[in-house]
Amino acid sequence: MTMHPYSAKMSPQAREESWRELGERELDVLVIGGGVTGAGVALDAVTRGLRTGLVEARDFASGTSSRSSKLFHGGLRYLEQLNFALVAEALKERELMLTRIAPHLVHPVAFLYPLSHRAWERPYVASGIAMYDQMGGARSVPRQKHLTRGGTMKLFPGLKPDAMVGSIRYFDAQADDARHTMTVARTAAQYGAIVRNSTEVVELVTEADRVVGAVVRDVETGEKLEVRAKVVINCTGVWTDDIQKMTGGRGRFRVRASKGVHILVPRDRIAGEVGLILRTEKSVLFVIPWGQQWLIGTTDTDWALDVAHPAATSKDIDYILEHVNTVLASPLTRDDILGVFAGLRPLLAGESEDTSALSREHAVARPQPGLISIAGGKYTTYRVMAEDAVNAAAEDLGPIKDSVTEVTPLVGADGYAAMLNLKHELAAESGLPEWRIEHLLGRYGSRLYEVLELAQDDATLLKPVAAADEYLRCEIAYAVTNEGALHLEDVLARRTRMSIETKHRGADAAQEVADIIAPLLGWSDETKNAEITSYVERVEAERKSQELETDEASDAARLEAPDPRPSLRKVLATR
Repeated sequence: MTMHPYSAKMSPQAREESWRELGERELDVLVIGGGVTGAGVALDAVTRGLRTGLVEARDFASGTSSRSSKLFHGGLRYLEQLNFALVAEALKERELMLTRIAPHLVHPVAFLYPLSHRAWERPYVASGIAMYDQMGGARSVPRQKHLTRGGTMKLFPGLKPDAMVGSIRYFDAQADDARHTMTVARTAAQYGAIVRNSTEVVELVTEADRVVGAVVRDVETGEKLEVRAKVVINCTGVWTDDIQKMTGGRGRFRVRASKGVHILVPRDRIAGEVGLILRTEKSVLFVIPWGQQWLIGTTDTDWALDVAHPAATSKDIDYILEHVNTVLASPLTRDDILGVFAGLRPLLAGESEDTSALSREHAVARPQPGLISIAGGKYTTYRVMAEDAVNAAAEDLGPIKDSVTEVTPLVGADGYAAMLNLKHELAAESGLPEWRIEHLLGRYGSRLYEVLELAQDDATLLKPVAAADEYLRCEIAYAVTNEGALHLEDVLARRTRMSIETKHRGADAAQEVADIIAPLLGWSDETKNAEITSYVERVEAERKSQELETDEASDAARLEAPDPRPSLRKVLATR
């Protein structure tokens, strides 16, 4: 395992080096898919001393892992389904993230569970939440607190007084999912894994019915390379079946996609200090404080169309508004909506035709020698899924060391607490306000120094982005120099969340952001303008898709915008 000098960053320079390394010698483990599971598998494998590569056709977290409810939670509703093992496992992971693995990225968030029936409901719900609290193990979040109607209204004045008779406050945790996933991948790179986005598997290489590697294509250049590996681990979520078909074989399980839609509205549109969890006829609806916004969702419907760009329909948005407005004193309208996103849950098909009842458990299979597939699961349990997948690879690798990810902090975690205590000094030193330092520490942890260093030769990089002042210009540069962003969309949709947090959905910031990253990526004016056009077309296609009633019509509208990654455009065009 080689630790090259820039392994801690995912820079354009490291990208060139990693292409050469992929073809040089056999890997122990080749991971396909750069969502949270794939990134987790790469980190688990490399920290066991295995020579590891990770390839992702688009960008880290470009699928499901950037479109979740952004919670690290046990899943209160799984208690009702009596799935105690899943809840206990998820709560253990929540605690690890808050305390050891990612305290800079994962933060506690309070929720109210409104009670609408007198007498029987409070003890029933309280016993469930007490069990939830108990299963949480070592506590870094407060236990439940019972509130009267008056106490509830103090914490959440925006509720209709007749929407509840009281409530119970409990805690979970939240994170920016795309940032967390990218940081897991970056941590794998720090320990010596070869980590590459825009690198697509076009063929699995087999010898005597054993998978011995893959042919990969650099999506940016079209160049191809054969990568040899003792075992290939398929972590492609809703694409699981596509990879399996490359060997001509059938997988051990089938993955079904369930679409979940969320909307974001400005924080001042709802008067409340904490989140809400609301019961619906099918599932639950979360109203989650998210920086200067509220994140509200989700839906749960079958999806059988394009899996790369799932589209939210007008019907999906109406469903969310209708349900949240049943409890809000001042109803939300379409005009309040800043952003909308749709993600696909990779559910294990089988038990039921109703997607909300399908399993959130994960499954690991070895459909043939040299190939492991993992699917299902929840974002919160990615680390356990990764450990299980690498354990299964022992059949092809022989004896391997035990997983150490439970005690391996992510990049930026070490020193985070100390820097938080020094935010006053950091603010004075950098000339930035304290609130801004705190905000930046919650995104980069102790790597904040690297972000601010970029502004040493160019003071304008300490200024906010004009059309999205939550982000500094140096963060835009850092997304390219250290975080592997290759396209304008990577920066606007995932390294920052302008695409969902601003009314213009990132379009008004596209020019300024492109101007910052163009020289770092060696773009010509022509390339830069094409990137801006491509992004604006994406925003327009998404807006159009969200005004249509059916999945089919919305999907067709969304696909009118070309993919910014060159050779993926052709693939989409031939479908």
